[in-house]
Amino acid sequence: MEMILKRRSVREYKDEEIPSEVLMKVLEAASWAPSSKNSQPWEFIIIRDKEKLGKLANVRFWAFPIAKAPMAIAVIVDPRKSKRFLLDGACATMNLMLAARYHGLGTCWIADMNRKEVKEVLGVPEDLYVVTVTPIGYPKEFPKPTPRKPLREVVYLEKYGRNI
Repeated sequence: MEMILKRRSVREYKDEEIPSEVLMKVLEAASWAPSSKNSQPWEFIIIRDKEKLGKLANVRFWAFPIAKAPMAIAVIVDPRKSKRFLLDGACATMNLMLAARYHGLGTCWIADMNRKEVKEVLGVPEDLYVVTVTPIGYPKEFPKPTPRKPLREVVYLEKYGRNI
Protein backbone atom coordinates (compact mmCIF):
# COMPACT_ATOMS: atom_id res chain seq x y z
CA MET A 1 0.00 0.00 0.00
CA GLU A 2 2.86 2.34 0.84
CA MET A 3 4.33 2.10 -2.68
CA ILE A 4 0.95 2.80 -4.25
CA LEU A 5 0.50 5.92 -2.13
CA LYS A 6 4.11 7.10 -2.64
CA ARG A 7 4.33 6.57 -6.42
CA ARG A 8 4.70 9.83 -8.35
CA SER A 9 5.37 10.86 -11.92
CA VAL A 10 8.99 11.96 -11.89
CA ARG A 11 10.29 14.26 -14.62
CA GLU A 12 13.72 15.29 -13.24
CA TYR A 13 16.44 12.75 -12.50
CA LYS A 14 19.90 12.59 -10.98
CA ASP A 15 22.72 11.60 -13.30
CA GLU A 16 23.26 8.36 -11.39
CA GLU A 17 23.41 4.86 -12.80
CA ILE A 18 20.95 2.23 -11.61
CA PRO A 19 22.74 -0.91 -10.40
CA SER A 20 22.02 -3.92 -12.64
CA GLU A 21 20.70 -6.01 -9.75
CA VAL A 22 18.13 -3.31 -8.90
CA LEU A 23 17.10 -2.96 -12.53
CA MET A 24 16.63 -6.73 -12.84
CA LYS A 25 14.45 -6.79 -9.70
CA VAL A 26 12.25 -4.07 -11.20
CA LEU A 27 11.95 -5.99 -14.47
CA GLU A 28 11.24 -9.23 -12.64
CA ALA A 29 8.36 -7.51 -10.81
CA ALA A 30 7.04 -6.32 -14.17
CA SER A 31 7.16 -9.86 -15.52
CA TRP A 32 5.01 -11.10 -12.62
CA ALA A 33 2.05 -8.93 -13.63
CA PRO A 34 -1.27 -10.63 -14.30
CA SER A 35 -2.13 -11.28 -17.94
CA SER A 36 -5.06 -12.73 -19.81
CA LYS A 37 -4.79 -16.54 -19.77
CA ASN A 38 -1.27 -16.11 -18.37
CA SER A 39 -0.19 -15.14 -21.89
CA GLN A 40 2.64 -12.89 -20.64
CA PRO A 41 2.75 -11.00 -23.96
CA TRP A 42 5.31 -8.45 -22.80
CA GLU A 43 8.92 -7.78 -23.61
CA PHE A 44 11.14 -5.00 -22.30
CA ILE A 45 13.88 -2.94 -23.91
CA ILE A 46 16.46 -1.24 -21.68
CA ILE A 47 17.63 2.02 -23.26
CA ARG A 48 20.77 3.71 -21.97
CA ASP A 49 22.15 5.27 -25.16
CA LYS A 50 21.86 9.07 -24.78
CA GLU A 51 21.25 9.61 -28.50
CA LYS A 52 18.33 7.15 -28.48
CA LEU A 53 16.94 8.69 -25.30
CA GLY A 54 17.04 12.08 -27.03
CA LYS A 55 15.21 10.75 -30.08
CA LEU A 56 12.59 9.05 -27.92
CA ALA A 57 12.08 12.26 -25.94
CA ASN A 58 11.16 14.03 -29.18
CA VAL A 59 8.36 11.68 -30.27
CA ARG A 60 5.85 13.99 -28.59
CA PHE A 61 6.10 17.07 -26.37
CA TRP A 62 5.15 15.25 -23.17
CA ALA A 63 7.88 12.63 -23.71
CA PHE A 64 10.60 15.12 -22.68
CA PRO A 65 11.34 13.39 -19.32
CA ILE A 66 12.95 10.53 -21.26
CA ALA A 67 15.91 12.78 -22.15
CA LYS A 68 16.28 13.85 -18.51
CA ALA A 69 16.67 10.30 -17.18
CA PRO A 70 19.81 8.16 -17.17
CA MET A 71 17.82 5.43 -18.91
CA ALA A 72 14.37 4.31 -20.02
CA ILE A 73 12.47 1.06 -20.37
CA ALA A 74 10.18 0.34 -23.30
CA VAL A 75 7.28 -2.01 -22.63
CA ILE A 76 6.35 -3.93 -25.77
CA VAL A 77 3.47 -6.41 -26.16
CA ASP A 78 2.57 -8.95 -28.80
CA PRO A 79 -1.10 -8.76 -29.90
CA ARG A 80 -0.86 -12.32 -31.25
CA LYS A 81 -0.26 -13.68 -27.74
CA SER A 82 -3.24 -12.02 -26.05
CA LYS A 83 -6.53 -10.48 -27.11
CA ARG A 84 -6.14 -8.16 -24.13
CA PHE A 85 -2.55 -7.15 -24.86
CA LEU A 86 -3.14 -3.47 -23.95
CA LEU A 87 -4.45 -4.36 -20.50
CA ASP A 88 -1.71 -6.93 -20.00
CA GLY A 89 0.95 -4.38 -20.96
CA ALA A 90 -0.59 -1.77 -18.65
CA CYS A 91 -0.47 -4.25 -15.73
CA ALA A 92 3.20 -5.03 -16.43
CA THR A 93 3.97 -1.32 -16.61
CA MET A 94 2.24 -0.61 -13.31
CA ASN A 95 4.18 -3.41 -11.61
CA LEU A 96 7.37 -1.94 -13.07
CA MET A 97 6.53 1.53 -11.78
CA LEU A 98 5.63 0.33 -8.27
CA ALA A 99 8.76 -1.84 -8.03
CA ALA A 100 10.85 1.11 -9.20
CA ARG A 101 9.40 3.25 -6.42
CA TYR A 102 10.11 0.51 -3.88
CA HIS A 103 13.78 0.68 -4.90
CA GLY A 104 13.89 4.48 -4.60
CA LEU A 105 13.54 5.09 -8.34
CA GLY A 106 11.20 7.39 -10.18
CA THR A 107 9.29 6.78 -13.41
CA CYS A 108 6.79 8.62 -15.56
CA TRP A 109 4.05 7.06 -17.67
CA ILE A 110 4.51 8.34 -21.23
CA ALA A 111 1.28 7.49 -23.04
CA ASP A 112 1.20 9.93 -25.94
CA MET A 113 3.90 9.15 -28.45
CA ASN A 114 4.43 8.46 -32.11
CA ARG A 115 4.69 4.69 -31.81
CA LYS A 116 5.91 4.30 -35.39
CA GLU A 117 8.90 6.54 -34.63
CA VAL A 118 9.57 4.69 -31.35
CA LYS A 119 9.59 1.38 -33.23
CA GLU A 120 12.07 2.77 -35.75
CA VAL A 121 14.43 4.04 -33.03
CA LEU A 122 14.30 0.76 -31.11
CA GLY A 123 14.03 -1.71 -33.99
CA VAL A 124 10.66 -3.03 -32.81
CA PRO A 125 8.88 -5.21 -35.40
CA GLU A 126 5.77 -3.68 -36.97
CA ASP A 127 3.42 -6.35 -35.58
CA LEU A 128 4.26 -5.55 -31.94
CA TYR A 129 2.74 -2.72 -29.88
CA VAL A 130 4.65 -0.18 -27.79
CA VAL A 131 2.73 0.35 -24.54
CA THR A 132 5.08 2.99 -23.17
CA VAL A 133 8.65 4.13 -22.88
CA THR A 134 9.11 5.13 -19.28
CA PRO A 135 12.11 7.10 -18.08
CA ILE A 136 13.59 5.57 -14.93
CA GLY A 137 16.18 6.82 -12.51
CA TYR A 138 16.89 8.29 -9.12
CA PRO A 139 14.71 11.39 -8.86
CA LYS A 140 16.08 14.81 -8.03
CA GLU A 141 13.03 14.86 -5.77
CA PHE A 142 9.73 13.07 -5.46
CA PRO A 143 6.90 15.47 -6.26
CA LYS A 144 4.25 16.14 -3.67
CA PRO A 145 1.05 14.13 -4.07
CA THR A 146 -1.69 15.54 -6.25
CA PRO A 147 -5.24 15.64 -4.89
CA ARG A 148 -7.49 12.64 -5.45
CA LYS A 149 -11.25 12.62 -5.72
CA PRO A 150 -13.02 11.49 -2.55
CA LEU A 151 -14.18 7.86 -2.69
CA ARG A 152 -17.79 8.98 -2.27
CA GLU A 153 -17.53 10.51 -5.77
CA VAL A 154 -16.15 7.42 -7.50
CA VAL A 155 -17.50 4.39 -5.59
CA TYR A 156 -21.03 3.11 -6.07
CA LEU A 157 -23.07 0.42 -4.35
CA GLU A 158 -24.76 -2.24 -6.49
CA LYS A 159 -25.31 0.01 -9.53
CA TYR A 160 -23.79 3.02 -11.24
CA GLY A 161 -24.71 6.34 -9.66
CA ARG A 162 -25.75 4.93 -6.30
CA ASN A 163 -23.14 6.47 -4.07
CA ILE A 164 -21.94 4.73 -0.94
